[in-house]
Parts: sequence; C-alpha cells; structure tokens
Amino acid sequence: MRHMKRSFLALHSLLQESRCPCALTSARRLFSACASSPKVCIVGGGPAGFYTAQHLLKARSDLVVDIYERLPVPFGLVRFGVAPDHPEVKNVINTFTQTARHERCSFYGNVSVGTDVSVEELKKAYHAVVLSYGAEGNRSMGVSGEKLAGVFSARDFVGWYNGLPSKKELHPDLSCETAVVLGQGNVALDVARILLSPWDFLKKTDITQQALESLGASRVRRVLIVGRRGPLQIACTIKEVREMINLPETKADMLPGEFEGIAEALKDLPRPRKRLTELLLKTLKVDEGQQMVDKQWGFRFLRSPVEVLPDADGKKVTGVRFSINTLEGSGEEARALPTGQTQDIECGLLISSIGYKSLLIDPSVPFDPRTSTVPNEMGRVSDTSDFGQDASCNIITTRIQPKPSLIHTREIS
Repeated sequence: MRHMKRSFLALHSLLQESRCPCALTSARRLFSACASSPKVCIVGGGPAGFYTAQHLLKARSDLVVDIYERLPVPFGLVRFGVAPDHPEVKNVINTFTQTARHERCSFYGNVSVGTDVSVEELKKAYHAVVLSYGAEGNRSMGVSGEKLAGVFSARDFVGWYNGLPSKKELHPDLSCETAVVLGQGNVALDVARILLSPWDFLKKTDITQQALESLGASRVRRVLIVGRRGPLQIACTIKEVREMINLPETKADMLPGEFEGIAEALKDLPRPRKRLTELLLKTLKVDEGQQMVDKQWGFRFLRSPVEVLPDADGKKVTGVRFSINTLEGSGEEARALPTGQTQDIECGLLISSIGYKSLLIDPSVPFDPRTSTVPNEMGRVSDTSDFGQDASCNIITTRIQPKPSLIHTREIS
C-alpha cells in the first residue's frame, strides 16, 4: 500500500501540473488547456484497478475514469480469489461498488485489452492508461509429470470453487484419501481448509453449488502442506494457521523432528513471526481427546518436488517425489539446498500453490518474460521504443508482478 500511495502521488502530480502554466512540457501535452476533461483508462477491474480509480476520482473533480475488465463482472481477486468462508474480506466490494457507481466512472466488462482493443488505441483515446490486469499465469513446478490428471494450480482450483467462469469445467477428482498442496502461503492454507471443512459449514458460505456438491462427496481425509524451507520461513499468517487448528473433526499431523531447535530461536524473532512459530509449536502437543478425528492436516518442511509420480497407465498422479533440503543461512533470507536424499509421498490430488506470473497483454508493451514484469524505473518503462514519440499519453501500471494479492500502484510512461 505504501508503494501504491507513492505512485498515486506521482500520477496526481502530473494531473496537478496540467493546471499550472509553468508545468513541464510533457505534462502540458498530457492535459492541455483544450482538453475538456482528463480521461484515464484503467485496464483491469480488480482491487488495484478500483483503488486507483477511487483515489483519482477524489483527487480531481474533472477527471473521468473508464475501467475495462476481461471478465463480465468486476472486482477480480476479491470476487474470485478470496476464500468463500472469508466474507469479511469481501466487504471491500461495497466500497468498490460505490466507486463503480460514481458519475465520472464507467465499467466495461467482457473486454479483452490486447485482443478486442489494443493499447495503442487506448493511448489515442485517453490521457493516461493504467495497466492493472494482475498476474493471470501459473508458475510452473518445472518437473516431469506436472501435466498428469489430478494435478492443478491453486489459481485454477480456487477459481473452480469460487465460480470463475473459465474454471467451471475443471471437475477435480476428490476420490483419493490424501491430497498434497505445494507451498505454504495463505492461498495454500485456503485450499487445504476448503478440502477439509465440513459440508454443513461450507453450505453456509458463498461457495458455488457445483463445488459444494463435489466437496460433499469428497473422500479426501488428509492434506499435507509442503514447503521447501523450514518452520521459520513459512509464508502464511497466524490467522490462517489458527483456522486450520480450529477445523472441526480435524487434527494437526506434524513431525516433531522438523521443529528441532525452533524453540531456542524464538527469543530472536520479530513479534509476528514469534507468535506464529509459538502457535506451530503448540500443534505438536497431541490432545488425547482428539485422537478419533476423521481428518488430518499437516505441514511438511524442507522438501522440494522433483517428480510427479504417475499411475501404471501413466495418466494420473499417484504421488510426488521430493528432494530433502537443508537450509543455508537463517531467517527470511535462508536458502533451501538439496541434500541428495529423496522421499516419495503418495497422493491422488496435487495442488501447486507456488505463485503466479504476469503475462504479456499487448505486443506494444515492453515485457520481460524472465521476470514476468514490465521493465521500468520507478514505474517508467525502461524501453520506450515501442511507444513511439507521442508523449500525449502516459501509461501507468499497477505493479505487474507474480503476486497479485499485493496491491501496489506504480507509474510507467
């Protein structure tokens, strides 16, 4: 959010300069005196796009904002990415709805920028174009077997149970006993929680009917959440871990050996990390009254996938081969290094939650496929050769990066 405010101030500065007779030449061209009202186009109707529209509308009383969205409906990740049992997170939709209803704001759904309309065309029609389309690609595991049946990205799986139109036909097979989730961030825990939540609880949420029926018939009873580093590097927050611990008729299944030396490190940890680690340590204590529970979940640390194991027909996942890692360094900067040892974990469902990547939206926009980012210096595109010499339109972007849950606004032109 700090980056968003800084970048918005940069854009707001350009808008203010357009009123000043002593403004820079580029700013005068951007919003000249002959322009009746500055017009800004925002590509992407998710949280970042609506936050940008909200701040711009407040900043100038004469500014007009148009929001273009590839999907027929607005709100992006808030609608299709937030877990159905987290309605409080979705409350921001109320604020976004007020923005969408603003007299100087228009929303156009079912418009694919780069296909239905080009960025060059938008440049000619608007004073500024804001790229806020997020990260729509899945980060690959880079191992053999990841295309087998029963292997899904978390993005696709979450889209399925949240009603994303393009994931309606996903039909995950939930007839197995054990599921493995790769990654230990909040999305990974969302997936694990939905897989293990009681049907009576899920039916009270806004989960899709199709997903509710499939989960009601699910035979998944054990979910392992696997990460390449250790307990001190886990990426989720304490709220999500507590929700897993409090799942009805479910118990944590941890390996005490993976927590050796962790208690001694508590005193040197920052408070948020300390509280999270203390909660993890508590899960190692077995409650005798919960031994007969039906379902289990657990973290597995220091493991990286090296192969997805197929069945005899070579079509469906039956397990994952992991490299056993050791850590080099400590704290957040610790690196996972393979030891040469491996371990196979059986599963009939594998969900990869190792991050997302942005995709090229239009050939005229510079894009680095290695980092999945738009090359820029504090938001300004490093290579402007494809944009010609026309400085009458600035191109602004939310921070195009492989973490769409982080909302940052940065300027590129």
